[in-house]
Amino acid sequence: MTTLEAPAATQTLTFSKAINQALRDAMAHDDNVLMFGEDVGVLGGVFRVTDGLTKEFGEERCFDTPLAESGIVGFAIGLCYTGFRPVVEMQFDAFAYPAFEQIASHVAKMHNRTNGSVSLPMVIRVPYAGGIGGVEHHCDSSEGYYAHTPGLKVYTPATPEDAYWMLRAAIDDPDPVVFMEPKVAYWNKADVDTSAPGQPVGEAAVRRPGKDVTLITYGPSLAISLKAAAAAAEEGWDVEVIDLRSIVPLDDRTVMESVRHTGRCIVVSEAQEFAGVAGELAARITEQCFHSLAAPVLRVSGLPLPYPAPMLEHTYLPGVDRILDAIERLQWDDEPDLTHHGVQS
Repeated sequence: MTTLEAPAATQTLTFSKAINQALRDAMAHDDNVLMFGEDVGVLGGVFRVTDGLTKEFGEERCFDTPLAESGIVGFAIGLCYTGFRPVVEMQFDAFAYPAFEQIASHVAKMHNRTNGSVSLPMVIRVPYAGGIGGVEHHCDSSEGYYAHTPGLKVYTPATPEDAYWMLRAAIDDPDPVVFMEPKVAYWNKADVDTSAPGQPVGEAAVRRPGKDVTLITYGPSLAISLKAAAAAAEEGWDVEVIDLRSIVPLDDRTVMESVRHTGRCIVVSEAQEFAGVAGELAARITEQCFHSLAAPVLRVSGLPLPYPAPMLEHTYLPGVDRILDAIERLQWDDEPDLTHHGVQS
């Protein structure tokens, strides 16, 4: 494994510029790191995430491909066999579906198929989720497909600092990583210290401490969850907000500690509720924290529909009001006596 290195500096970066800087630093550090995909070369990608990389590193290191997602991922698999560390961009979330057979059948299984003798150190970048006035095929929340597939790591940063350091870690990883980039966060700006790694990947972050209820979320839903927690505080509810940061691996310890502390939990996710990541979290929390729960685990998610037209997305997406309604459903007026479970002292 290579060592993460970056020039000592703290910069104010947007989320997209943080990813751009991570790619630039990784390519400068290791000649075997390549970046390719649709329109990522001279144009710099539809969101300009790869802006300037072709000019700085040449067309052999950052280049455009045909509009053939399955071929892009298949090409990356072959490059891994010859010692390269490819980073590929799926231009939009649903555009990756033609490549899903390559990802699920080959990328995810190669390590196990070869009894560990072949690793695929590749990153599949997926701009995903909504909130930008886009339409279907441009705003899907597809993380559940990848998280359900053994052999893949699934990262979903929500802040510029995480975008930088989690991508550096993903490129450095000897195994394949699906790097989910919430498009709505591309223009968020914050200070990024590129001189020292941030919080390790695989650890969830407590973005707001609280004692009454836990909101568990990730990626595009972090911002709205923090807004809901602030609104709930005005009503007298002290809400803790947990940012998972990575779905695979999942930080059970931080999640369960928070839920055991508050006794109430809501999972907030843009993805459709049925058979999704939020359902998996609700099941795990129920299994591990049943005797600490004062109310059922609730989910606030996208509606069970294809992503709607832009004028309707505010109805489709989880919002502050829907989260506050869920908080009110947590039996605040009928506090159960849990002393026999040892929950209250």
